[in-house]
Amino acid sequence: MSVHRMATASPTSRPSWQRTRLFRFFSSLKLAVVLLGVLIIGAIAGTLYESTFDAKVARAYVYGASWFNLWLLFLAANLTVSALSRWPWKKHHVAFLITHLGIITLLAGSLIGRIWGIEGTITLFKGEPPTDHLLVDQHQLRVRDTDGLVKGYAAEFIHRPPTPQKPWDLGTLAGRARLSIVDYAPAIEGKLNPKSLKAGGVPALHFTIATKMMGQHLESWLMADDRQHGAFNMGLATIELKRGTAPSNAASNSAAETKSGGEVEIEEAIFAFAKAPEEQIARVVKGGNSGAKVQLSPPQNGNKGSVVVSMNGKTWTFDVAQNLGNDAPLDGTSFTLRIDNYWPDFRIENGKPTSLSDQPNNPAVVVTLRGKGVPATSAPKAHGDTATGAAPEMPADGETAPNRLTLFIADDGNVTYDLASRKLGHSTGKLELDKPLTTGWADWQLTLDRTIPHAQEWMDFIPAKSAAPTAELPDGVRVRVEQGAEISEQWIPAGWQVSVPVSTAEVQIAYGWKQIALPIALELVDFEVQRNEGSDSPAGFKSTVRVTDHEGRTATGQCWMNNPFSYPGESWRTWTGLTFKMSQASWNPDNLGQSTIQILRDPGWLLKWVGSILIVSGIFMLFYLKGFRRPPAASPPRAALRPRVEAEKALVSSAT
Repeated sequence: MSVHRMATASPTSRPSWQRTRLFRFFSSLKLAVVLLGVLIIGAIAGTLYESTFDAKVARAYVYGASWFNLWLLFLAANLTVSALSRWPWKKHHVAFLITHLGIITLLAGSLIGRIWGIEGTITLFKGEPPTDHLLVDQHQLRVRDTDGLVKGYAAEFIHRPPTPQKPWDLGTLAGRARLSIVDYAPAIEGKLNPKSLKAGGVPALHFTIATKMMGQHLESWLMADDRQHGAFNMGLATIELKRGTAPSNAASNSAAETKSGGEVEIEEAIFAFAKAPEEQIARVVKGGNSGAKVQLSPPQNGNKGSVVVSMNGKTWTFDVAQNLGNDAPLDGTSFTLRIDNYWPDFRIENGKPTSLSDQPNNPAVVVTLRGKGVPATSAPKAHGDTATGAAPEMPADGETAPNRLTLFIADDGNVTYDLASRKLGHSTGKLELDKPLTTGWADWQLTLDRTIPHAQEWMDFIPAKSAAPTAELPDGVRVRVEQGAEISEQWIPAGWQVSVPVSTAEVQIAYGWKQIALPIALELVDFEVQRNEGSDSPAGFKSTVRVTDHEGRTATGQCWMNNPFSYPGESWRTWTGLTFKMSQASWNPDNLGQSTIQILRDPGWLLKWVGSILIVSGIFMLFYLKGFRRPPAASPPRAALRPRVEAEKALVSSAT
């Protein structure tokens, strides 16, 4: 009689390195479940952040956060130790090992791309020299220290923006001054505040202009003959400062009345104000002035009021709320009216109409009249008289505003003016300090209160009331430089550089997008815009770019939508991700000599693809190739399945 027994592996038969507590922890299935569960939750949170806010917030809190990278490293360690726990490997482990290797390779490629990859944009201008400065979607504070070195400091404030109570300490500069960021503002506005010089510079003056009707009080500095600070645009009028003296015998701006002719296509935009029914501003878009009189009745009982149009002895009334954004016919004529916009509390800010609140404090509308008719005269006569019933005409885009004030400052400091007004006509004279000048632009009055014979440009930056940054109002930081008992603070808007005094020298500090110097330089050779047939709408745009590397090699290529240009162009570099991929990002319709190119370089690209292929191959082998599956366990002998009593009876009977 013999008894057979199946051999089972004992835990003590494993190698010693597989029996350590650390190894068993990292090879644990429970750890894998926890790691994958947290990553899934993190991915869901990242998706919600990106859809609710933007990709930068999702990257800051999830995909680019330190905890996410650390979690991926833990997952890679778990997968590696889990694969080693099967040692010595057998044939049925192959699919399992390939799948795990694929996941590890994919994670490695992702980590390499995130750490050493490059992604950003370069804005190129035709005719300008090549540039190698890539702008990355990360804010940075750049400091040119007194020793000549340029230092960069990360300045992303998504997690914890600096405050005066909790500033960001950036360390010590070369001159032993301490640099810190003490505040952040989402929108910064700059105001010109020239500094007085003993000699040199240019003349400057400060004025205020106010209207009781609109409840506005504006003020500004002007610098004589300065391209950037020599004019103040109110939208409906322009004020500028020049050197010299106003002409003594100004000719009248009045033009001869336009003679009536045949019917033409007319398109005219007209502003109307509820508080000033006689003060209307019109802009002829096409054909000429329609001769229409537009009035806005004040809102009542929560509505937006009504627009009353008078033309050729007829009157039409339209409810603003019901017709806002819609075309409505003027019955009995070929004209239609469209109420384009409504402002309950009309103001002019930065030369553009806006509303300060939702309350009807100063209601205004702009309407567009379109139709075919004989143009009415719109040229002003002496003292601003216009054709009966016609609103004064605004200038076309790029033209000089009919309401214009040119100030002249002489070497002796005397200020004279040349005023053009639809209401008062054309006049010149001397402007005295603190004596209001009636402009004739509604009830606006201008007062000169300060002059500087020798001035230097200086900007004061302060946080704006607006909460969101725009192209006109960028975000900004307030920096502090401390050296002993001396403390200097200055607001710096994005895209600007300021000088902060440090002892006997100055430190140049700039705030804006992070810049990376590339090993290649780009030059815009040409930019083309393809138009849809029969219209001016763009069908596509294409940039021709010349690339130059540090070794002097050049290459020229074209990129357009879904068609990038890569440099270097060798196939092995493209397949490994060791190339700069240039794609068309955006363009400027107002400047066809400008193009923005996106540049991407991902050295982990090949590992991501290899990892993906290994994962698919391992899963396919595991489920569809029987040779790589775990063999079924051996079936126990039939006698072992019978009850113990029956087995004993069988043994007894066989013995007898």
